[in-house]
Amino acid sequence: MTNLPNFSRIPAGAHIHLMGIGGIGLSAFARLLKARGYHVTGCDVQMSELTDQLQQEGIPVSLGHSPEHLLRPPADLLIASEAVLKDNPEYRAAQAAGIPVMPRMALLDFLLQGPSIGVIGTHGKTTTTSMIAVALHGAGLDPAAFVGGIVPEFGSNARAGTGPFVAEVDESDRGFAGLHCETAVFTNAEDDHIGGNQATYWETVEEQHAAFAQFVAQAQRTLYCADWPGLEALTHAATGETLTYGQAETATYRATHLRPDPDGTTFDVLRRGVKLGEARVHLPGQHNVLNALAALAVNDLYGGEFAPAAAALAAFYGPGRRWQRVGELRGALIVDDYAHNPTKLAAAVEAAQQTGRRVRVIFQPHRFLRTEQSWPRLADALMPADEVIVMDIASAREPERPGIHATLISDRMAERGHQNVRYMPGRSDIAAYLRSTAGPGDIIVTMGAGDIWQLARELAGPAEARP
Repeated sequence: MTNLPNFSRIPAGAHIHLMGIGGIGLSAFARLLKARGYHVTGCDVQMSELTDQLQQEGIPVSLGHSPEHLLRPPADLLIASEAVLKDNPEYRAAQAAGIPVMPRMALLDFLLQGPSIGVIGTHGKTTTTSMIAVALHGAGLDPAAFVGGIVPEFGSNARAGTGPFVAEVDESDRGFAGLHCETAVFTNAEDDHIGGNQATYWETVEEQHAAFAQFVAQAQRTLYCADWPGLEALTHAATGETLTYGQAETATYRATHLRPDPDGTTFDVLRRGVKLGEARVHLPGQHNVLNALAALAVNDLYGGEFAPAAAALAAFYGPGRRWQRVGELRGALIVDDYAHNPTKLAAAVEAAQQTGRRVRVIFQPHRFLRTEQSWPRLADALMPADEVIVMDIASAREPERPGIHATLISDRMAERGHQNVRYMPGRSDIAAYLRSTAGPGDIIVTMGAGDIWQLARELAGPAEARP
C-alpha cells in the first residue's frame, strides 16, 4: 500500500470540493469539514434528500460534473472517491489547474489523528460505529463521529465533537489499509467486495484480509470479536495492546446470560470475569448483542461510566436502514434492513424470528457480480423465513451478466422445499399484495442495499414511526 497524501497541509478556511457529495460517506465528510471551518462545496449526478439537507446546512451542491464547480471560488482541494473515473472532466480539470486531488481515505487518515476508534469488518460496521458514538455520548464524553448511516440521536451521519473520533472504515475502499488509528475495532472478516474489475472490489479474499491485518497492525490497540473464526490469526501482527469481546469464555469483555425477547435482548457484561453491569440492546439478534458489547468495551477503554453508556444503548433503535422500524401496515410491523449478503440476511431473518411474528421478507439482490458469487448462499440464508418475495437485481450501474437473474434464488428455495417463495419484479404488485394480506401477527422486512427502502416507506405511509 502506498502512503496516503497529507491532508494536514491544507490551510484552515480552504475551499474543498467533494465529487459525489450525495453519497453517505462523502456527505459525512462534508459536514465534518464545514464544522472545522473549511469552505465546502460538492456535486453529484443526481440530487436527493441528503443533498437537500446539505444545502440547508449551508453546503452548496451542484448537479452533475463540470470544471466550473472548481472556480467559485477557486478550489484549493478536490476530494474524490476511488470509484470516480479518472477521465471525469472535473477530475481532469483539477489536475490541469494544479489543484490537488486526494482520495477520501487521505481525509479520513487526517481525522483519525489523535484519540480515535476505527471500526473495520465485513458486517456490522455502521451499527457498531453508531453504538460506540451513542455510548460515549451517553457517558458524558464528546465524541466526533463518521458513520455510514444516519444516527437518529445525532440527526446526521456525522457528529462534530472534541473527541475521541469514531469512524466507520469501509473495506470497499482499498486505501483503508493505509490508515492509522488509536483503537481498531475488528468485528469480522468474510468475502464481500471480492472479484471483478471494479475500483471498490478486491481481486481475492486473501488480499482483502491482508489489508485488514495491515490496518490492525498499524493501530495502537486492537479490540476484536473472539467469536468470529479467523480474526485471531489476522491480529497476529498487532504490536499494541490486543483485547477481545464476545460470548467466548476467553473474551476480555464478555456478554453472558442473554435474555432475548420480542423487542431486543438483555444481557450481563463482564470485564475479565468481573461484572460491569446489565445492558440491553433494543435491536433483536445475537449479532446486535455483540455490536453493543463492542460499544460498551470501547466506552470502558476511554473512561466512560458503564451505567449511562448502557442506558444510552438501551434507548438506541439503530441507524438508518439497519433494522429500522419504519411503521405499521394493518397491524404488521414494517422493518427495513440493509442486509444484502448471506451472513447479513441470516442475521436479519434470525432477528425477525426473535419477535415471535410471522416473518415475511422482501429481498432485492444487489449487483449482478455479487449475485453470481453467492446466490446459493443467499437462498439458503432466507430459508428460515415464513414467506420470501424476491425482486429483480439492483444493478448499481453494473452491466448484466449472462444467466444471472433473481429467479436463481427463488428457484433454489423452492427446490429445497420452501413452500412460500415467489419472484415478483414489480414493486407496485408487491405493495398491493402486502396491503391485502398483512396482519397484526406479521413482521414485514425489506432487505437489500438498493432502493427497496422506498417500498418499506410506501407500505407504512408518509409518516415514519418509531416505537
